[in-house]
Amino acid sequence: MMKKTGRVMMCCVALLLVLTSVSAVQRDLDSINDFKKINFGQSVPKHSLLLLHWFANAVDIDDNNVIWLTFDPNREDYGSHYYHNSEMLLDPLPPGNVYQYYTIGNLYQGTAMQLPHYVVRPRTEYEGGNRDRIIIRVREQNTGRRALQRIDQVYITQHYDIYEGLGTPYDPDHTHGITTNLLRQIRQFSVGENQLLQLRNNFRSNADDSQLRHIRNTWGANLAGLGLLLYIVIQEKYSSNQRNDNHEKRQKHRDDDASKSNVSRNVPNQDYVVNIDEDLKANRTTGNRESGICSVAQTMMKFFCIVICLLIILCLIFVTYRRR
Repeated sequence: MMKKTGRVMMCCVALLLVLTSVSAVQRDLDSINDFKKINFGQSVPKHSLLLLHWFANAVDIDDNNVIWLTFDPNREDYGSHYYHNSEMLLDPLPPGNVYQYYTIGNLYQGTAMQLPHYVVRPRTEYEGGNRDRIIIRVREQNTGRRALQRIDQVYITQHYDIYEGLGTPYDPDHTHGITTNLLRQIRQFSVGENQLLQLRNNFRSNADDSQLRHIRNTWGANLAGLGLLLYIVIQEKYSSNQRNDNHEKRQKHRDDDASKSNVSRNVPNQDYVVNIDEDLKANRTTGNRESGICSVAQTMMKFFCIVICLLIILCLIFVTYRRR
């Protein structure tokens, strides 16, 4: 009986540790296709793409897919500083002083190492209100000659918007892990205008020759690759969604017409009014509301699981000592 009680207690403790150690971030983004699923320009600032494009090309990635830091966040290079993780957005750091979290991308933080102009002074439509950030977890390795800083985790995140009234913490619903594979793909978009056609074909973009010329004229020779990345992730996704929406609307109209036809045959002189605009507005509102409700529900569920585990452990301890 004692052995069985001990096993149950160990299982409860293990479950409790898992529940309390899992971070609040969303799933990792591993490819450009994953990037298309993010609502850039709506719930997420488009500026995040500019910041991440710069970061992917600022760090070193070796043949073993290890990411190495090329600047000093302790000097606040590129608007960086130590991140305490006080709101437990990410996993707690392992014991010891080997690992540290840093946040990067504060546009208003004056330092010697400044972010490039296209990030600090972007085109108007790509301004982000200085909300978006990159968070990295760094492990320092002393090689004898100098300390190398290895990045083993990368996240893209953002502060809550002012109208949400939640202060300045980072929003877990819009915090994603960024894999090395995605960083490598983004690095490919650092090419100039001469390789734009090949890049379009590699990522199977539907940008035609006139759109490529527009990208070159808009972003210039050096940033044409970035312009294509923005086109693929934002405009191409929007046009694809718009085609799907138009198809669904046409199908809905056909269904409505068929329904009205059937009703008119069975019930004469009856009028029907369908306010599609109001339904669409309601869907947008309820969609945002449901996202917040789901986040709260997940937090509450996790809290109740922890409480139940603690109660089970206390009961087992009480029963064990009472039998003695």
